[in-house]
Amino acid sequence: MAAPLLQFDQVAIHLGGREILSPTSFGVMRGEFVCVIGPSGCGKTTLLRAAAGFVPPSGGRVTRAGAPVQGPSREVAFVFQDYGRALLPWRTVAGNVALALEAAQVPPAERPDRIGQVLQTVGLTEHARKFPAQLSGGMQQRVQIARCLAQQPSLMLMDEPFGALDAMTREGLQDELARLVREQGLTVMFVTHDLEEAIYLGDRVLALRTGPGPGRPSLAAQVEVGIEHPRDQLETKEHPRFLQLRRDLYGYLGHG
Repeated sequence: MAAPLLQFDQVAIHLGGREILSPTSFGVMRGEFVCVIGPSGCGKTTLLRAAAGFVPPSGGRVTRAGAPVQGPSREVAFVFQDYGRALLPWRTVAGNVALALEAAQVPPAERPDRIGQVLQTVGLTEHARKFPAQLSGGMQQRVQIARCLAQQPSLMLMDEPFGALDAMTREGLQDELARLVREQGLTVMFVTHDLEEAIYLGDRVLALRTGPGPGRPSLAAQVEVGIEHPRDQLETKEHPRFLQLRRDLYGYLGHG
């Protein structure tokens, strides 16, 4: 059986004297789309930052491809929720995508083709010379995703990337992301507070919760979605399996 690309082994995280995450273990396989859900303050973003190497574990260990995660890596791309701050306003769309290639020291002669390819992939070819302020929120988030794709990562980490968008834009980007994951064989760990988004996008969903009182943020459940791809915003959300998972996950999070 293949080994996970990303492995959490009894990882605990303490920040400022407070337990952010109690010992937690799980793995993410290559090509898998794993969603992490839970209420505010349960440690979702901290979990993602530990996977990226931004936050060292207080106990246990995080490994990627069998090696300990000891800091940020170009093999890992991070998509932030606040796309406005993630983009440089004085750079064009193409210029923002070029940042990933500059950091990777890709030869300047090779950059235009690489930029053109990823912009075509996310449907932004006609907007290459525009600045972020000239784009909608959905387009700005697509620029951030394009920059991550240009990095050619082995793992993409996404922190509520569609949370600030309106419902229709969010659904469109969900479908676009699902297409990219299938076409490019991406491995994704995706944090969201939205149960339906997690089930719709994920191959597997991890549910975090906190206990009563001071609480111990912990992994409450891991569930396989088991709904075939491609998925549809209407039909999939009416699927009996989808409805059952929504009910189950609602209960795991302490609402049932």
